[in-house]
Formats: sequence, C-alpha cells, structure tokens
Amino acid sequence: MSPSSTATRAEYCVIACAEAWRDNGEVLASPMGLIPSLGARLARRTFSPDLLLTDGEALLVGPDGTAEGWLPYRRHLAMVAGGKRHVMMGASQLDRFGNQNISCIGDWHRPARQLLGVRGAPVNTLNNPVSYWVPKHSARVFVERVDMICGVGYDSAAAAGPSATRYHRIPRVVSHLGVFDFETPDHRMRLVSVHPGVTPGQVQEATGFPLALPDEVPYTREPSAEELRLIRTELDPERLREREVPAA
Repeated sequence: MSPSSTATRAEYCVIACAEAWRDNGEVLASPMGLIPSLGARLARRTFSPDLLLTDGEALLVGPDGTAEGWLPYRRHLAMVAGGKRHVMMGASQLDRFGNQNISCIGDWHRPARQLLGVRGAPVNTLNNPVSYWVPKHSARVFVERVDMICGVGYDSAAAAGPSATRYHRIPRVVSHLGVFDFETPDHRMRLVSVHPGVTPGQVQEATGFPLALPDEVPYTREPSAEELRLIRTELDPERLREREVPAA
C-alpha cells in the first residue's frame, strides 16, 4: 500500500538524495543539479550536521548560503585527491555496473551527439565516493553498455586493478522512479526502493538491463514534517524542484 503522505515526487527525490550523505561525517558535498543540491543542504540541516557545503567557487557556506570559510582551488583539489568529498553527478548514460557517460552518444569516432565531455568524472570516481542523480529514468539513460566510460563503474575499476579499486565506491543512484545501489555479489545495480506511485515492474520496464530485485521492494522513506517544512519554506520556497520532477 502506498504511504499516505502529502509529499510530492520531487520531495521524495530530495529526501533520497539527502540520504546519500547520511553518516558521511566532515566531507565536502559536491552536488550537481538542483535536487541533489537541495538534498545536500537538507542533510546538513538535519542528520549530517558535519557536512561541508560550497558555493561552487571559493567559499564554504552554510545551508542558507552564508559564508563559513575560504575554500581556495588548491585546497579543493587536495580534498578531491584525498577522498574527503562525496560527489553526486548527473549521467547521460549509466549501465548495470555503474559506468557513466556524459561525453557523447554513439561511436566515439563519429558520435550522433556531443555532450559535456569527460570532465572530472574519472578522477571523481577513482578518488571519492560518487553517487548519481537521473531526473528522467528511461532505457535511453539506463543502458546495457555506455557508449563511452567517463565515470568508472565497478567492472571497469576491477579490470584496472587495485590502483583503481582502492577508493572507488558508488553509494547510490537516485532517479525520479526510485533508488538504487550496487550492494550485490557482482556489484550489479540493485533496486533499493521505489517512490510512492511507482512499481518495481515500471522501473524494470524503463531500464535497459535486468536489475537485481529483492523479494520485497519498499517505498522510499517519507520525509518528516520538519523536513517538508525546510524544503518548502527555507530551501526551495519557489518550488523549483517541481520543474525538474513534476508531480506524478
């Protein structure tokens, strides 16, 4: 039975993203995108008070954007290399082992579409925990095999050896349909929860490879009354979240 919550699909997505930083301690949250950013700020305001937030340029900031300290680029790079960061990136393609593509669609030599480029994805995934946010879950994003590996998945890291696997970890994938991890014997993507109004069958139908499915798939946890208040009145009073994930 679906929980009787007034939370919207977008708010469940914010909660699911926030949970990626639970128990992370004093690490730099690097969310990319609106809903991951709301999730990181919500986590800081509630169950992860030691989390560090940045304005994306040169400052450490509080949940309201107030400057808390200086974060020069060289210091940021040191945190990247030292693993004291948890990134939540986007993905144009993701496969069953967590390989991510944000560079191009189609053959590398003659791609059908040019995207962002590899950017910092390889370094991120080999040095820090990296989670992913996908606002529109479809078989075009969740693919059998990515066209180009940008973010390194579990099978690719294993093939590269200990230097690649030492710090490699993909804690969580969140989409507008549900939450996923790789806590399986072969590190194959597993469905952890579905958002209210979604069934496991709908998630599998929208995925281009077989997911690991537990016998019972729970719903994503409900936001508390205080979490909803924070999201609606302090973190996103203009309801920009609803533009990224419209009501189901």
